[in-house]
Amino acid sequence: MKLLSRKATCNSHGQDSSYFSGWEEYEKNPFHEIRNPKGIIQMGLAENQLSFDFLESWLSKNPDAAGFKRDGESIFRELALFQDYHGLPAFKKAFVEYMAEIRGNKVSFNPSHLVLTAGATSANETLMFCLAEPGEAFLLPTPYYPGFDRDLKWRTGVEIVPIQCTSSDGFQITEAALVAAYQDAQNRNLRVKGVLVTNPSNPLGTTMTRNELNLLISFIESKGIHLISDEIYAGTVFSSPSDFVSVMEILKARNCENVWKRVHLVSSLSKDLGLPGFRVGAIYSNDDIVVAAATKMSSFGLVSSQTQYLLSAMLSDKKFTNKYISENQKRLRQRHKMLVSGLEKAEIKCLKSNAGLFCWVDMRHLLRSNTFESEMELWKRIVYDVKLNISPGSSCHCTEPGWFRVCFANMSEETLELAMQRLRAFVTEYSTVLGQSRSNGHSQSRKNSRRRSLTKWVFRLSFDDCNRQPDER
Repeated sequence: MKLLSRKATCNSHGQDSSYFSGWEEYEKNPFHEIRNPKGIIQMGLAENQLSFDFLESWLSKNPDAAGFKRDGESIFRELALFQDYHGLPAFKKAFVEYMAEIRGNKVSFNPSHLVLTAGATSANETLMFCLAEPGEAFLLPTPYYPGFDRDLKWRTGVEIVPIQCTSSDGFQITEAALVAAYQDAQNRNLRVKGVLVTNPSNPLGTTMTRNELNLLISFIESKGIHLISDEIYAGTVFSSPSDFVSVMEILKARNCENVWKRVHLVSSLSKDLGLPGFRVGAIYSNDDIVVAAATKMSSFGLVSSQTQYLLSAMLSDKKFTNKYISENQKRLRQRHKMLVSGLEKAEIKCLKSNAGLFCWVDMRHLLRSNTFESEMELWKRIVYDVKLNISPGSSCHCTEPGWFRVCFANMSEETLELAMQRLRAFVTEYSTVLGQSRSNGHSQSRKNSRRRSLTKWVFRLSFDDCNRQPDER
C-alpha cells in the first residue's frame, strides 16, 4: 500500500524548470556587495525594490496604522480575532479605488465583485478551479511566465495549450495563432474553457494593444469561452498611463453584455508596490457565481487582517498613492533605460518594452547553433561563469531559442552596473571564441568538402581504371 498520495510523489510541479534551477544556483552563492562580491547576481527575480523609501516614509508618518491603532487606541485584539473571509470592507474599497487609479480612472470597480486571495498565484489557481474541470484546457500566448505550469496545472489538473507567438510579429497575439492553438487543443481532444493573458506581459514587458484585446474579446465571444486577464503589472507601466489598456476598458467601450460575465481580472500589490511578502492578490469578476465560489475557496489562503488594516490606510491616502505611482513610474523608466543602455554597450538588443520589471533580451547572435541545446549551453555559461542568474526563453515556452528574461528592479544601481560590466566582458571574450569557432567550422567544413570531393575523385579514378579494357591502359 502506498503511504503517500500521487500528488505528493508526482513530478508535475514544474520545479525542475531551468527558471527555478537558476534560483537554486543563486541561493548557493548569492551576491553581496561586501560579504560576497563575486557571487551570483539575481536577475531572475521580478521584484520591485525601487520605491521602498516612499513606503517606509509613509509608515513613519502614520504610526497608528503601523502600530495597529485607531485614533490612538490599540485595535490589536480586534484584528487578532477571527475575521470573515470576505475581507475587511475598508480594505476592499481602498483596493478597488487603487486599481482604478493605476488604470487612469478610465474604469471603476465594485468592491462586492472583488475576492481577496493570498497573492496572484492563489488568484489564478482559484479561477482555474472555478472555470474548468481536470483535463480541460486554457490557451496561453507564448512566451509566458514559467510559474504558470505550476500555478494553473499542478493541483487543478487543467491543461495549458500554447498560443505560439513569434518575434516576427513582435510576440503579439494574432488571429492565426489563436485559431491554431484552439485547433491544436481539439486535435488533442481537449475542451477549451478559456484564454489567459498577462497584460502587461511577463516576460515581454509590453502592454497589449487595443487590436489584440478586441481580437481576444471577439474570439471568446465566438467560442463561448472565458478570458482571464492577469494585470498584476498594471502599476509598473513606465512610459505613460495611456499606453496601458485594461481589458475592462475594452468591455466598457464595446458594451459587451453577452461576455461581461466571462471576463475575469487578476490583480495584486506584489509588483507595483513591491510587497510580494504581504501576499495580497485579488480576483475581479462580474459573475456572481464565480465571486461566490472564489470567496469560499479563499478561506484556504486568506490575507491577514493586520495586513488588510495597514494597507487600507495606505491605499486610502490618495495624496500618497498619486505621488507613489508617479515617482515609481519615473524610477522604473530610469532603471529600464540603464539596463537597455548596458545591454547596448555589450552589443545586445532587446524587445522594445514599456512596462514590467524586466526586459526580453535577444541573444540569438551568441548561440553556437539555432537550437535550444545551444540556448541552455549559453545560459549555463552566464549563470556559472558570468554569475548572473537570468531566465532562458525555453523556460517561458518561447518557440525561438536565444531569448532571455533579465530583471532590473530588484537590485541597486551599483549592482546593475556590475552585472552589465560582467556581461560586457563575457560577450567580448565569448564573441571572439564563437567567431573563431564558426570560422574554424567553416574552414573545416570546406576541408571536409574538399576531402569528400577528393575521395570521390580518387574512387572514380580507381573505378574507371579497373573497368578499362586492356588497350585503354
